[in-house]
Amino acid sequence: MRVKTGIVRHRKHQKILKLAKGYWISRHKLYKKAHEAVLHAGAYAFHGRKRRKRDFRSLWITRINAALINSGIKYSKFIKALKDNHIEIDRKILAELAVNQPAAFQKVVDAALKSKKPSLSAD
Repeated sequence: MRVKTGIVRHRKHQKILKLAKGYWISRHKLYKKAHEAVLHAGAYAFHGRKRRKRDFRSLWITRINAALINSGIKYSKFIKALKDNHIEIDRKILAELAVNQPAAFQKVVDAALKSKKPSLSAD
């Protein structure tokens, strides 16, 4: 006795067509085209989530660099100075300070640029 897939297949197709709602031309009407479009959309969405992280980091670096022009220091030297002085502020917060609170950002720059004091203990 053969098993017909009418209900199962119809539900599967309807699920894909629902996901493809709003797509152009035949991509929201025909199952095969809709299935391809939904698969590609998922791949693009996954890639976009990874891409967004790169894009924001690049934006933060650009904003920090632009704010550092007034101080006459390069971005790479500023980041090195932060690490040397054990100032742990991430680029997102630094960029936010640079854009919205320039005075606070300048204090961070000054703190990073101050040289580490040599230890007084004799080894």
